[in-house]
Amino acid sequence: MKPNLAVKNDVVKTDAQLKEYVLSELAYEPSVKATDIGVLVKDGTLTLNGFVQSYGEKWGAVRAAKRVAGVKAIADDIEVRLPNSYHHSDGDIAAAAASQIKWSTSLPAEAIKITVREGQITLEGTLEWGFQKNVAEIAVKYLMGVTGVTNLITVKSKVTAFGVEDAITAAFERSALLDSNKIDVQVSGNEVTLTGEVRNHAERDEAERIAWAAPGVSFVDNQLTVKWSWLGEY
Repeated sequence: MKPNLAVKNDVVKTDAQLKEYVLSELAYEPSVKATDIGVLVKDGTLTLNGFVQSYGEKWGAVRAAKRVAGVKAIADDIEVRLPNSYHHSDGDIAAAAASQIKWSTSLPAEAIKITVREGQITLEGTLEWGFQKNVAEIAVKYLMGVTGVTNLITVKSKVTAFGVEDAITAAFERSALLDSNKIDVQVSGNEVTLTGEVRNHAERDEAERIAWAAPGVSFVDNQLTVKWSWLGEY
C-alpha cells in the first residue's frame, strides 16, 4: 500500500511536506529536468534555483510549482544555461521570433517590435486586446536560444470601456473555476484592479485572464492573494 502523504484535497501544512510535493511535481512535469532544480521553502514561499537548458523549461518549472497545493508565492532564481547546440545569434533569434509572430492568426505582426540581446527577447508595441499580449509572449518563449522574454507591449483598445465591471463580475459568476464572492472588481477608466482572496494560483491566473478579456481593458492590476486553507474552512 502506498504511504498516505496527505488526505485528498487537503493543503500541505509543513514546509518540509511542501518541498517534497514541489520536487515530486517537478519530477512529474515532462518538460522539466528536475534533477537540476533546487527548492527552498519558508512559510509557504518557494525559491526555485539551479539551472535549465531553455527559457521554456524555466517557465515550465515555475508553472509546475504553482500547481502544488499550499504554495503562497514563488521566487524564480533559476538560471538558463544553453547547451552548445542551442546557441544561436541574436539575429537568428530575432528572425525566428518575427516569423512566429507573423504566422500567428491572433497577432498583427506589424504592430510588434522585437529586440534581442544576448538571447533576451524584448517585445514592444501597442495591441488592441489584452489576450494578444500573452499570445505574443507564448509565441517566442519556446524558441531555441532564448534565455528570457520581457513583454513591454501595451494594450490600447479602440473600444470604449463601458459596463466593464458588470461584465467581468458576470464572467466570474459563470466560471466553474472561481469563487466570485471572494473577488472584488474595481474599474477606473480602462484599468481594472482585482482584490480579494483565491484558493490557488490557477484561480488567480484565471481571474486575470477573464479581466483582460473584457472589451476596452488596457491594464489589469492583479492584487489577488492566494489563501490556502483546509478543506471546508475556506
